[in-house]
Amino acid sequence: MEFFRIRRDIPFMRHALWFNVVSIVTFLAAVFFLATRGLHFSVEFTGGTVMEVSTPQAADLGRIRGELAQLGFADAAVQNFGSSRDVLIRLPVKPGLTSAQLSEQVFESLRTLEQGLELRRVEFVGPQIGKELATDGGMALLFVCLGIVVYLWMRFEWKFGVSALIANLHDVVIILGFFAFFQWEFSLTVLAAVLAVLGYSVNESVVVFDRIRENFRKLRGRSVPEIIDNALTRTMSRTIITHGSTQLAVLSMLIFGGEALHGFALALTIGILFGIYSSAFVASALVMWLGVTQADLVKPVKEAVDAMP
Repeated sequence: MEFFRIRRDIPFMRHALWFNVVSIVTFLAAVFFLATRGLHFSVEFTGGTVMEVSTPQAADLGRIRGELAQLGFADAAVQNFGSSRDVLIRLPVKPGLTSAQLSEQVFESLRTLEQGLELRRVEFVGPQIGKELATDGGMALLFVCLGIVVYLWMRFEWKFGVSALIANLHDVVIILGFFAFFQWEFSLTVLAAVLAVLGYSVNESVVVFDRIRENFRKLRGRSVPEIIDNALTRTMSRTIITHGSTQLAVLSMLIFGGEALHGFALALTIGILFGIYSSAFVASALVMWLGVTQADLVKPVKEAVDAMP
């Protein structure tokens, strides 16, 4: 399906160097902020207290957050859990207070706001559990990246696998850089969004790489930059339709999804934008610079041997 067809190929590869200069600058800025400011990890990673409370009517999350801010918990995460009457509160560790004392203090304060407030459960998430989650999350990212390289290597050629890996790592680091710069909370849902962006970017890379391989078979005698330009131009309509629709859904989650989906939708929004850019321009340019040729993708046709005497 195409909304429009561009008849003349756009010379993307003529400006490939500038595209990648922008990527390198953005990537280095993200690394700088990660090194200097670091990520603002949520309670799942740092440890803290998790409370589940229930209200007689729909809970006013804004009032609850305001009350917690007055108690010194401006970073507390407050969200509905299951229904509008059930609220999940995640509190960071506070020096000098045990988990029981902390939950009792917060519950007594919130009970003045909501008559009939019930405390359903209190759990303490230790820093050791948070360390294990961080380690497991890092391992998940590593295995996903290795899987990407192996898949693209088997389907296309090793140059495509390496190019896609660099482009996808570029997306991940930039997402983390945004979260480090603005000190947005990095939670398990954000980690899930980062993993989703990796898969999303791979899908876009495969579409472009498929068209590049097809062009090597059809457009004989044309240069590699011209073949890649044609592939990017021919997939542009599909890219706009697919990613435009996805971005609308993600923006709806970002605007109307509430606090529970905010970090997840925010990471997806950034990741999709940079994923389109990197898959189309960064990965394709790297394939060109790595020296992909027709011989890498098109097997020579063997002449039929006459078996008759």
